Formats: sequence, structure tokens, C-alpha cells
Amino acid sequence: MSATATGAASQAGAAQGRRIRVLLAKPGLDGHDQGAKVVARAMMDAGFEVIYTGLRQTPEAVARMSLEEDVDVIALSSMAGSHLPFCRKLGPLLEADGLSDKLWLIGGNLPAQDHDALRALGFRGIFPTGSKLDAICDYIRENVK
Repeated sequence: MSATATGAASQAGAAQGRRIRVLLAKPGLDGHDQGAKVVARAMMDAGFEVIYTGLRQTPEAVARMSLEEDVDVIALSSMAGSHLPFCRKLGPLLEADGLSDKLWLIGGNLPAQDHDALRALGFRGIFPTGSKLDAICDYIRENVK
């Protein structure tokens, strides 16, 4: 691990006394996971503990894993264009499980016209295709409670 990654690991866990835990999920029928794997690797290199769900997750599965894994961040990677219907189902499930205080993120093929709707659903971090990996990790560090 590089000195930068080691420093980031220390900084990432300093607030809670442990590393920041991120659940990274691929929703629905989205079968494109190369980008999610790149993001997961960047998060690990930044010192986060990453639980990658794999492909084709349901809203119920994402909510269940988020609760079981006691994560700080619930992140979705969506390239298939079904992000709004998925998030409309996931949000109430996360709220019902008492996960409203967690940081909800979404990245991928997210048209600008959908960003306000995603924010209204509780997704505070929105990272369209082409977002910088450092920007995602910095956002997490700055916003995890």
C-alpha cells in the first residue's frame, strides 16, 4: 500500500475509530459491472472497506445487505437506465430499516434531468459517468457521519 493510501486509510476511519464501510450494489438487470469494480478498487485503495454485491440485486436485497453489513455508505452503480424506479423502491426500504442516516450514493449513466429526482429520493451523492474516483472518495470522507 502506498503512503498516500495508508494515510487515506487512517483518515477514512479516524472519525469512527474504524474504516468506513461501503456497500456497492449493481441494481436490477444491469449487467455492466466493470465500472463498479473500478470504483470498488479505488475505494479500497482509499482505505474504505467495500462490500460488493455483484450483479442483478433487488431493492430488498440491497436494503437487507445494508442493514446486515452495518455499512456507513449505500452506493449503487447503474448503467442500464432503471435507476429511478429502483431508487423509488429502495428508498422506503432503507428508511423502514432505520438507514436514513447513512450516506446514499449513486453513480453511472445518470442523465442530468434525473439528478433532482434522485436527490429528492435521498441520494445525496450523484456521480455521473466520467466522475473522478478521487472526487467520489473525497465526498464519502466529507459526508459520512
